[in-house]
Amino acid sequence: MKKVIKLKDLDCANCAAKMENSIKKIPGVTNASVNFMMQKMTIETEVEDFDSLMQEIINVCAKVEPDCEILYKK
Repeated sequence: MKKVIKLKDLDCANCAAKMENSIKKIPGVTNASVNFMMQKMTIETEVEDFDSLMQEIINVCAKVEPDCEILYKK
């Protein structure tokens, strides 16, 4: 499964790279990409319960960039 999620207020490319690396370490994530210029995140996973995985992703991203809002709707 591949999901594209919009981001708001991602401040720098360095933060985007840190978020991407942190997301890739989450169990169940097969690939992740955070595009600073487009303000989008692409997540690839085989996990059935995407909502709980997304909550983990939100928590990890908040540690890296607390001002960035992840516009994910269940």
